[in-house]
Amino acid sequence: MKLSLHILFLVLALGTQARTRSYDVVIVGGTPAGITAAIAAAREGKSSVILERSAHIGGLPANGLGATDIATRGATTGLFARFVALNKAHYTEKYGADSPQARDCSDGYHFEPSVAVESFRQMLAEAGPGRITVLTGRQFDAEARYVEKRGERIVSIRILDRTTGREEHYRGAVFIDATYEGDLGAAAGVPFRTGREGADEYGEPCAGKIYRWWKHGPDAEGTTYEGDDAIQAYNYRLCLTDDPQNRLAVPKPENYDREEFASLVGDVLDGRNTDARYRNADSATIARNRRRIEAGERTSAPGDAWGMAKVTSMTRLPNAKTDANNQHLALISTDLPEENWPWPTAGWAWRDRFARRLRDYTLGLLWFAQHDESLPAHFRKECLRWGLAADEYRDNGGFPRQVYVREGRRLEGCYFFTAKDALPEAEGKRPPLHSSSVTASHYALDSHAVRKREAGRIHLDGFFSHPTAVYTVPYGVMVPRKIENLLFPTAVSGSHVGFSTLRMEPCWMALGEAAGTAAALAIDARTDVRGIAADSLQGRLLRHGVTLVYLRDMKPGDPDYAQAQRLALRGFFPEWEAGLDRVTDESTARLWSSLAGREVTADGKTTRREWLRRLQTTSK
Repeated sequence: MKLSLHILFLVLALGTQARTRSYDVVIVGGTPAGITAAIAAAREGKSSVILERSAHIGGLPANGLGATDIATRGATTGLFARFVALNKAHYTEKYGADSPQARDCSDGYHFEPSVAVESFRQMLAEAGPGRITVLTGRQFDAEARYVEKRGERIVSIRILDRTTGREEHYRGAVFIDATYEGDLGAAAGVPFRTGREGADEYGEPCAGKIYRWWKHGPDAEGTTYEGDDAIQAYNYRLCLTDDPQNRLAVPKPENYDREEFASLVGDVLDGRNTDARYRNADSATIARNRRRIEAGERTSAPGDAWGMAKVTSMTRLPNAKTDANNQHLALISTDLPEENWPWPTAGWAWRDRFARRLRDYTLGLLWFAQHDESLPAHFRKECLRWGLAADEYRDNGGFPRQVYVREGRRLEGCYFFTAKDALPEAEGKRPPLHSSSVTASHYALDSHAVRKREAGRIHLDGFFSHPTAVYTVPYGVMVPRKIENLLFPTAVSGSHVGFSTLRMEPCWMALGEAAGTAAALAIDARTDVRGIAADSLQGRLLRHGVTLVYLRDMKPGDPDYAQAQRLALRGFFPEWEAGLDRVTDESTARLWSSLAGREVTADGKTTRREWLRRLQTTSK
């Protein structure tokens, strides 16, 4: 009897201990980068687990960011292209290729949040059964005590199951931090940056404190370009609709403070906005605009928007919905600067409080625009056309579940990405080519505000947009200098300005795909993530249609695509096109002879494609 009781007590004691689960790859964060990392690892035969704190995976595309942020379509391919293709297929198959929905999906680059969720689910299913485990409600807290290390190698991490309140342990060969905040990397001891570097540190445009007329300048009084600890603003990407059959009225939040939004009244009547054209508006222009509005007409102020577009920038999505973002032309919109500054390094209790505060602020702004009687009646009527989409986020009252964390920690890696990596070396030319590129990408240097409106300023401090050209992203931006088995495809290494172009979901998805592939290679080679051969990683990525360097006239599927990509990274195609079916001219022959170390001739007959194939044969 005593023995039996002893065994029973032992069993009960063991039952209270944290269970350890083992996978080849452990991924913290169910963001798009986390999803693509898991899929890439699975196709290399590796098991993985995605640990997501919320009840839903998919990150921002599943939470309102339905207008894809990419400047050159085709610059980023691979699994991101598969995501886009699935979005397009949904609309064409369900509604027809000539339907309004197919038109509004813009070839799959514009999509409803619920469609993004289904596309991600299908991509995970395509990876095959048994390889990927997705666990939601799993919280990682960014503290060193939750990371077990042996030297510079992570052995396991500790996770809170938010449903049961129990702790779980996860052991892996490689760990991937796919959080927007860089929580795992920080807890593992990777150095990081937050805030803004000054212009004198890296010579970047738009660095530091800046007040710029939207969109491309000029900079105005108060601009110093000095660095500080400020963090660019967060918001919710709202899915609004003007369809009366699917429209939920915007509720007045419980914690409503009218004074927060009162400045909007003057902005509406005066047509005040941040567009560069508005700087030419004199007092007579402003007075004339006010008289028009008081007479029941719409604004005519240069650069001004009307109705709901005054407070949120709306991009049309299928089924009469929008991706409603911050309105950059406004001095008050859905961004909430300053109050988010602690987020990158704060714990989840603080983050949850801010998320609730941001929700109340956002609903309060919309409610004010629709109902406050100090605003013109016809302005309010126009705003009242819009409401939350009833068929999105059904468990959350039509409101997004996730804050748009534009920039958290920037973990310091083997390569530090700055503006110069995205800017052309000369007019019409490419930015610098990175021989270790794992994806091409393209978006402007782009940051939201870091401070609320200030009297006398033409815009909010921190807003900028600066054009770039399609660039290459080196593997080192997500590789730590010391930790041997960690990759971080979202909280990548770079300056505030450099990060501002990398921080778009297409790029993050491509980096996630590269991270999952690199993890598998490191496991197979029994080396750390810094020790894998760049050529091997690139070869695996090219096999799956990834673009390492952008060529306007070549797409994955061309029989010579992989070879052209490899040669392009070596400088064989200094222009934007490969021109493979053109006859090889003298200048090309000289360049290729120099780069290849063998004679390439211009005989007036042989095409670039033929020479490319000859070079491939001799290089094997």
